[in-house]
Amino acid sequence: MDTAPLSAPAFKGPAVLLSGSVDYDMYRDFRRQFDEASQQDLVVIELSTLGGDPEVARMMGEDIRFHSEITPGRRFVFLGKAVIYSAGTTFMSFFARCNRYLTPGTRLMIHERKLAKELKLNGPLTTCLASVKAALNEIECSIEMQNEGFANLIRGSSVKMEEVLSRTPSNWYIEADEAKALGLIEAVI
Repeated sequence: MDTAPLSAPAFKGPAVLLSGSVDYDMYRDFRRQFDEASQQDLVVIELSTLGGDPEVARMMGEDIRFHSEITPGRRFVFLGKAVIYSAGTTFMSFFARCNRYLTPGTRLMIHERKLAKELKLNGPLTTCLASVKAALNEIECSIEMQNEGFANLIRGSSVKMEEVLSRTPSNWYIEADEAKALGLIEAVI
């Protein structure tokens, strides 16, 4: 795979243009545009988002990972524009660091996954215990998936996992030039 830094002209006509909430509608739009670009060697995916569903972001990211592996001659490049919050950053983490670009002034936002769940215990004690264990398993699995995404995001950068874990509970905002300085992206275009 070519990993040479790209210049601005490479981003003139992105193959995939996405904006808005990361949801199943975005996924369908992503897949349609992505499939239409199947003959292109350089596939630029431009995104602007205030966030959304992290599992949809992971689905889109898995498409990038899979196609990067089965077609190593093709290059899939991320271009973040204006805001890349939450699920958008999760999606970006699936791109090789050398294939991540942001426009000037773009802000990344990284945070812990959130959970809104009411646990109601009512019934035999073994049933209550099973409900508590199921909720705990859900939380632990979500933390594992969250931390896998954080590890992908910081791979090859100067950011340590301890810093991510200490900053994300209160939403960590990173401006494009800072993201470049930290080694989270290749360049600001």
